[in-house]
Amino acid sequence: MTRYGKRFWLLGAAMAGLAGYVDAIGFLKLGGLFVSFMSGNSTRLAVGLALGLPVAGVAAELIAAFVGGVVAGTIVTVAAGARRKPAALVGVTLLLAGAAATDGRVSVGATTALLAAAMGMANTLFQHDGEVSVGVTYMTGALVKFAQRLAAAMMGGPRWAWLPYLLLWWGLVGGAVLGALVYPRLGTVSITAAAGVAALLTVYAALLGPADRVAVRA
Repeated sequence: MTRYGKRFWLLGAAMAGLAGYVDAIGFLKLGGLFVSFMSGNSTRLAVGLALGLPVAGVAAELIAAFVGGVVAGTIVTVAAGARRKPAALVGVTLLLAGAAATDGRVSVGATTALLAAAMGMANTLFQHDGEVSVGVTYMTGALVKFAQRLAAAMMGGPRWAWLPYLLLWWGLVGGAVLGALVYPRLGTVSITAAAGVAALLTVYAALLGPADRVAVRA
């Protein structure tokens, strides 16, 4: 996150919030699996395979959909060049809209696969030298960097370098709380709302312009 100007911190935190919101919806729909947290799904896959449980198949489908979203997002963002952020967000919006349109009309697996693909594509939003530089759907790395920057600040290093990583974590947790509260009450409407937020973030990302113009060194 420290490679980007402060204007992009809000976009990163908002995307983490959207990821947490969508993941909470997926978690509730699937009864304990995830549409954005693939480390958890990988563990469920391994345990399911070891014990011969049907959860292994569901976890494998989610992982495949997530990977497919990353692949599609990478192709789209490479083609979009400097406009890769809004281009990636257009894809996320369409996938979330597809999940809302199918919710309750097709199998839960098909809807959650679209949610997982959307979260995979969301991770192609922030890139540096062709590699994902900020993961917006998983926070282990962000928490490690937060702790490292906090320790550095305590030892006389940059005072606020830990803040953007804490914002990412807060965003995801806050979004997950909101998703857990909203989905049981609104159902499909809560997924439609996620697509609407992604559309608004598309506009915001387009207004920000290419990140290279405001990039800073860590």
